[in-house]
Amino acid sequence: MRIDLHTHFYPTEYWQMLADWGEGYEATKDAIGRTIIKKNGARFLTPTPPMGDPEIRLKEMDAAGVDIQAISLSAPNVYFAPGEKGLEVARVTNNKLAEVRDKYPKRFMCLASVPLQNVEMAIEELKRAINQLGMNGLLIGSNINGKPLNSPDFEPFWAEVNKLKLTVCMHPMVPLGSEMMQEYGLAPMVGFIFDCNLATARMIYDGIFERYPDMKFVLPHLGGAVSILMERWDHGFREMPDCRTRISRPPSEYVKNLYFDTVNFHKPALMCCYASVGAKRMVLGSDYPHIIGDIYRSVTSIQDMDISDEEKEMIFGGNAMEILRPN
Repeated sequence: MRIDLHTHFYPTEYWQMLADWGEGYEATKDAIGRTIIKKNGARFLTPTPPMGDPEIRLKEMDAAGVDIQAISLSAPNVYFAPGEKGLEVARVTNNKLAEVRDKYPKRFMCLASVPLQNVEMAIEELKRAINQLGMNGLLIGSNINGKPLNSPDFEPFWAEVNKLKLTVCMHPMVPLGSEMMQEYGLAPMVGFIFDCNLATARMIYDGIFERYPDMKFVLPHLGGAVSILMERWDHGFREMPDCRTRISRPPSEYVKNLYFDTVNFHKPALMCCYASVGAKRMVLGSDYPHIIGDIYRSVTSIQDMDISDEEKEMIFGGNAMEILRPN
């Protein structure tokens, strides 16, 4: 069984809501005529036809040998809309994703989005999406309109997630400092990775994973540089008193309890992650159908890893089956 945990779906209605309520977001064209979305002048999203078409997706899934996709929003998620509008975006999107899952229950799972710009509304929608729609997990951004995930404002949300023992997939949002990433597509290429590394470090040092151990947390893009940085984070824990104020153990011990999707198709990077956390903590991811994702290499890159067939099967789908709520 091959379950792709990192794929994205945008309902048709979403684009109009982004255009109507997304202050500071700009739709324009790139040099070869593709529609792109910018924030602060930095390109971060290129809509593609499969983002809203399950039939196209199914054909490519079959060709790549992927059995199930977990579909979710990507940046900018539902955080762009103020007040009740944010809740409306989340409800419309979650309903549509659940409809796709219900129409093709053997091929799709779905991850809910919630309007964390208002924590009370986020918890309300979280309960509805999980308990009424039966969604399989949750997707959140690496920052919420610039607010870090370890902000005290989000503490009730993490408590609810932990109570429900949910799987939470983090995804990059438009990164802070994106005005410095206007050239060369640097926001998704560099900024996304940095933003998730920063979010992970803040959550670890703040003690979120110590206080809420029952949630399963998935890092995107092979964790970015987390598997490389964890020793440095441990050194900070040993040498800097500020790094020990809210956690009782070195950061690497929390890192080894996280999950890493395999959206990085470079064998040495995959093997570094494997050496750092083991196959039990890795899950298949493609970033399909973003233009920097690859549904085919997501499969072949795991096939090429120098690990046992049993471990490959864990990465391909066994681990995801254990942590996602069933359809």
